[in-house]
Amino acid sequence: MHVCHLTKYYPPVAGGIETHVQTLARRQVELGARVSVVCVDHRESPAKVRGQTWEDDHGVRVCRVARKMSLAKWDLCPGLSPLLRKLQQPSHGIDVLHLHTPNPTMTLALRAAGMQKPLFITHHSDVVKQRFLGSALALLERPLMRQSSRVLTTSPCYAQGSRALAPWLPKVETLPLGIELEPLLAPSSNALRYRDEFRGRYGVPLWLCVGRLVYYKGIDVAIRALRKMPGTLVIVGEGPLRRSLERTAHKEGVADRVVWLGKLTDDALVGAYHAATALLFPSNARSEGFGLVQVEAMASGCPVVNTDIPFSGVPWVCPNDDCGLTVPMNDPSALAAAALRLLESEQRTRLIDSARRRAIEQFSARTMAERSLRHYRDIVSATAPTCGP
Repeated sequence: MHVCHLTKYYPPVAGGIETHVQTLARRQVELGARVSVVCVDHRESPAKVRGQTWEDDHGVRVCRVARKMSLAKWDLCPGLSPLLRKLQQPSHGIDVLHLHTPNPTMTLALRAAGMQKPLFITHHSDVVKQRFLGSALALLERPLMRQSSRVLTTSPCYAQGSRALAPWLPKVETLPLGIELEPLLAPSSNALRYRDEFRGRYGVPLWLCVGRLVYYKGIDVAIRALRKMPGTLVIVGEGPLRRSLERTAHKEGVADRVVWLGKLTDDALVGAYHAATALLFPSNARSEGFGLVQVEAMASGCPVVNTDIPFSGVPWVCPNDDCGLTVPMNDPSALAAAALRLLESEQRTRLIDSARRRAIEQFSARTMAERSLRHYRDIVSATAPTCGP
């Protein structure tokens, strides 16, 4: 099986889709697949450069295509369509294409190149806030959606609330996200040192928020909830709302109990999960389609308080009163009440045990890769030519 992933960027670019594609691709290689990734070269290069750079990432062949210019969410890459056309020729042996959306650059390039191989599309999220952009992207993606073999969503409930996916429901299947669980299940000595450091510095209870400081993360709700909770709120992440959120903390009178850590190293983040009393995850829009940090917390033994976002995978990843606690969106009082319930040792222990089991059974990187290869084989075997009577 030779798989070619089509994504906007690839690590070291930081981002949820970028990290997901790398994790999936590496694990597919470990399971015996040949894997290529085509992406836009994130590095600045002269406008006259139109070539590609190939490199190896743990067995994954990564092709970064030079861009001539960038405009909003679209990169102009003159060499991208010819490359996609060439890669689909029989001499390259590619069996399936796997496109990760939203991704206007790659969508346009693939439409221009034409499609000769089975296409899988992982629809990571609708464009929720910018309605015009979301409608334009849906129109742009429609021909590829129509031609695709399968459309994959990260949770079974997301497609039911998606206008972009509504016409394609008969071909929608689920491929939940997965992560490398080992560093979270068995933290390194360095991560444990960070755990002890966080506990010593910030005390107990220690409430944790992890994510970009953007509108749909609902960090302001966690800050307002802190008025009704003891302890310290530690916020991990960067983003454009930092100053606005700092003003909210001062207005609520809790600024002295809010700690802004910015971006952490991997070991420090694992240490934060293991030090925390609970992860507060108060996201409030379907832009939050899955909430992968919930899985990180679940594997670490850190209870989760999430929100009941309609047609989002968030409460499906960590179900209420089974692996965590779920509260209404934009309700600081409900968030605080649920967090305080997690101070009870009996309920806390039950939720931790159940959440860790679910993370291992459903959201490991290996399980994700195995599921993806089954999706591919279902289609490839059904379309393969047969010989004889």
